[in-house]
Amino acid sequence: MERLLAVAVLTAIIHLINTLIYAVRISGVRTQRLATAFSLFNVIFLLASTANSIQGFLLASIVEKAIKTAQTQAGISVLEQLVHHPAYQVQLSVIDHNIRLVIAAATLGTLIGAALIPAFVNIFTRAIYLFEETGSVPRMLGMVIFSPRRVFGLAGEMRLPGKKTFKLAAVRRLAIPKMFLILNFFVTGIYTTGVLSALFAGALFPDFRAAAATLSAVVNGLATILSATVVDPTAAAITDQALRGERSEDDVKQMALYLSITRLLGTGFAQLIFVPSAYFIKYMASLLA
Repeated sequence: MERLLAVAVLTAIIHLINTLIYAVRISGVRTQRLATAFSLFNVIFLLASTANSIQGFLLASIVEKAIKTAQTQAGISVLEQLVHHPAYQVQLSVIDHNIRLVIAAATLGTLIGAALIPAFVNIFTRAIYLFEETGSVPRMLGMVIFSPRRVFGLAGEMRLPGKKTFKLAAVRRLAIPKMFLILNFFVTGIYTTGVLSALFAGALFPDFRAAAATLSAVVNGLATILSATVVDPTAAAITDQALRGERSEDDVKQMALYLSITRLLGTGFAQLIFVPSAYFIKYMASLLA
């Protein structure tokens, strides 16, 4: 249970940070320092990368433990025979339940990240100017940590978005492409479940679970293509237009809001495609086996 809780917390952190990246574009436009904004955000993104590595290991160990538990309960060492045993089916249900909890943690992390975007924009904007003052990330972090005045100043910027924020965004005419938002929904859903479905496919096909785990790229491949060809370039174009004065900062704020909403819905979509994706990966693994 402790291991599952750790995976859920790490997953929430990963999705929280990946949602906060939308705020970086707003800060970059506001300060006219987009490159600096993304460079500073990479420091925070290191946390998500580290959490992702640990999460993958812990999830794999949970699946391995479930397989060994079923072997012990059934008294069967041949994995091909074990798959059809009732004890193994019980463990499969446990794995399914646990992974769905992890996906729910992704939804929670995304929701928290979306709620913190207004506060993060203010803090990150302050951090960009502070970086220019210090000229060094370590010095900037040291100043924030050891200077009470700056710490309390940043804390004073923390505030959650009110109803007015969402009301204005809902009433305002949509100034960004709808297809761009729809694709972000699908990309998020696929990315959220890619590795998780591959691990579950390994449990469904334990003889070749290592091969199944590496086939997460098959599920993520489509999402990668859509993200690289449509989602990321469109977001970059809208941000650049705002930097050149061709769009207002409100357009970037609207983009961040709707990307957060479609990302949140995408994590819910991951719940629907989790098992079908796992069976697809199992089928691909059986073809290659």
